[in-house]
Amino acid sequence: MVGTSLGSSRLWFTVAEGIVTEVYYPRIDIPQIRDLGFIIADDRGFWVELRRLGNYEVALPKPGIPTVTVVHRHPRFTFTLQICPSQQRDTLLLRYRLEGDEGLRPYALLASRLGGDAENNEAAVAKHNGRTVLWAKQGPFGLALVAMGKDGSDAWRRCSVGCLGASDGWQDFDRHGRMTWQYDSAGPGVVSLMGELPRQATLALGLGTSRRSAATLAIASLMEDFSTAWGTQCRVWESWLGGCRFPDLPGHLREMVALSAMVLKVHQDRTYSGAAVASLAVPWGESSQSRGGYHLVWCRDLVETAGALVAMGALEDARDVLRYLIATQQEDGHWLQNQWLGGDAFWQGIQLDETAFPVLLASALRERGALDGIPVTDMVRRALSFITRQGPTTGQDRWEEDPGINTFTLAIAIAALVEGSTFLDGEAREFALLLADIWNARLDDWTVAKDTALARRLGVGGYYIRTAPPDALVHDGAQAEHILIKNRARDPDLPADEQIGTDFLQLVRYGLRRPDDPFILDSLKAVDQMLKTDTPNGPVWHRYNGDGYGEHNDGGAFDGTGRGRGWPLLTGERGHYALLAGEDPLPYLEGMAAMTGAAGLLPEQVWDWNPFPEHRLEPGKPSGSAMPLVWAHGEFIKLCYSRALGYPVDRPVATWERYQGMRPKISHDIWGPRYRPRRVRAGNQFTIALRAPARVHWGLNGWKAPRDSDTRDTGLGVYVVDLPLGGLNAGETVQFTFYWLDRNIWEGRDYEVRVTE
Repeated sequence: MVGTSLGSSRLWFTVAEGIVTEVYYPRIDIPQIRDLGFIIADDRGFWVELRRLGNYEVALPKPGIPTVTVVHRHPRFTFTLQICPSQQRDTLLLRYRLEGDEGLRPYALLASRLGGDAENNEAAVAKHNGRTVLWAKQGPFGLALVAMGKDGSDAWRRCSVGCLGASDGWQDFDRHGRMTWQYDSAGPGVVSLMGELPRQATLALGLGTSRRSAATLAIASLMEDFSTAWGTQCRVWESWLGGCRFPDLPGHLREMVALSAMVLKVHQDRTYSGAAVASLAVPWGESSQSRGGYHLVWCRDLVETAGALVAMGALEDARDVLRYLIATQQEDGHWLQNQWLGGDAFWQGIQLDETAFPVLLASALRERGALDGIPVTDMVRRALSFITRQGPTTGQDRWEEDPGINTFTLAIAIAALVEGSTFLDGEAREFALLLADIWNARLDDWTVAKDTALARRLGVGGYYIRTAPPDALVHDGAQAEHILIKNRARDPDLPADEQIGTDFLQLVRYGLRRPDDPFILDSLKAVDQMLKTDTPNGPVWHRYNGDGYGEHNDGGAFDGTGRGRGWPLLTGERGHYALLAGEDPLPYLEGMAAMTGAAGLLPEQVWDWNPFPEHRLEPGKPSGSAMPLVWAHGEFIKLCYSRALGYPVDRPVATWERYQGMRPKISHDIWGPRYRPRRVRAGNQFTIALRAPARVHWGLNGWKAPRDSDTRDTGLGVYVVDLPLGGLNAGETVQFTFYWLDRNIWEGRDYEVRVTE
């Protein structure tokens, strides 16, 4: 489970294996602890760590209320743990009760990693205004763990701090079967804090800019009755959920919508309003503590989930997302592959869909009359400028991997050109629409493979490949080239025409192709044969063949290589296709809801191989990947609302109306900026598009009758000139080169196109 308050507190928490794992403060991307759990022990050598016991139940007071009750059961005891954040203070509260064998006592065990740095923490057992406090500090952060009995007294008994693997409390129990060490200081290093407790008490974990400020917050939080804090948390979340519209669904799915809405809200930051991370989870956290890309802002994930907020009617939250995106747009119009909350880059890739998505969010809000005065025209113009100058290829697809022409990315970019054109006028508007039409008309030439060995093996005529190499723009399809498959241990590349994925479904969702288009139907046959797995909880699809991002087949954690597993997110995308094909997507919703963890969270991937109880891997249930994946919850929400509407809730209106599933008929050929065809159709208008003002020097049939034509500014950072080729016949040629007016130099290279029927 994940949780936070909706008050002034700046603290987020996660729960895994029945205990508190990460706690983040004062931003959602800064972890302060690794875990806070318990050992139950007697003085005769019996002891058990709760997170390793593995026999527990998790419950929320109501769906969508992030306060958690965990009940651990053992033949000798029952341990009930309640977890609730303070609304006003940067404090996490834990109330517990141990029942059963009277000879047992609980011990709290906390591993600090202040500021995300586990290596340089210092820990101590000390007094603060007469109370025992377990303290830790590192850099600008301090942590304090305080315990209070039922009568308000100090609940700590014996306490100790130590260095992990050497003098920490877990090592003490592992070596001696009971608590024997009582060290009052440790570090700097990787430290752990432990304290003996009575059978019932309340803990407060405070975080601040120093140890003393953290202790003050923790003690003050304990002065409020835990039940009062719990009730306040429930009321404020019920109030927020009450402002959302929920579709008519079977009861358990309606509860899942509320839970998913909570997941979206929990992942929003307080300091950078509108920013949200991909997940609070650490995938395969038992074997790795790297936060990786999940504790960053991904423009794609952010807009995908903002679309769910729009669907629910949480429009102010969606507007905050748009405001944040406008503030972090780069000068040339694109957005970073991913970034820290303040806007600093993490990875350095360029993904065209991440430049297009914010345009779609602005359009969706305007369509609902909900822009609320946000000035978006400059953002839209700069984004479209980047798309026109860089497209239709992308530096990476949506899975952060390969360059080229990807159907999902291209669908988003085409839709952004159409939706963005409605914010513009004049030449900029017309050129954006012209480019969108040409890309839409040509995308099958670039991305459909026909008469291949794979097609014959699968019994299909043609299918959309995962990503066409960039050279396909020149050679009108270059599917035979090899492209890298990341995370794959062996045979790291395959011919492009042997790689398929589910990305083409976006063409149907956005109205660029009909659901019964022959290439769409053949592609569905292909992915169902190669990527689909039927689990006990419903069908799932892999991202693409050869994917190596997931556990190994023996259940071992992903370690840089592995085997990709089924994604519930893709089940939701397939449900949207089913809706457009005239089916009820309810089975896909039921499947997604069944693939959740114990508390109802959707994982990034589910296990789709033989069961491995020793790794807690069960077919159709969460793997060790990120859980929750916020994007997956957003997709679930959108599919619920789409089912109620009868069409995708996030379909771009202008794009849908312009194409209605049909390939546009074009009488225009564009050469450049990135698309440089070698052939143009006789009778079509021919336009050269460049990234800077230029004088085009051109001639016919071997430079006969040479002449000069100057480009004009489209207003989108692209400069165009129309060449009058209407009288040319098939077989004739056009030669051209450029003189760059801004640099006063020649291109230094000649180009040629041939006229064809």
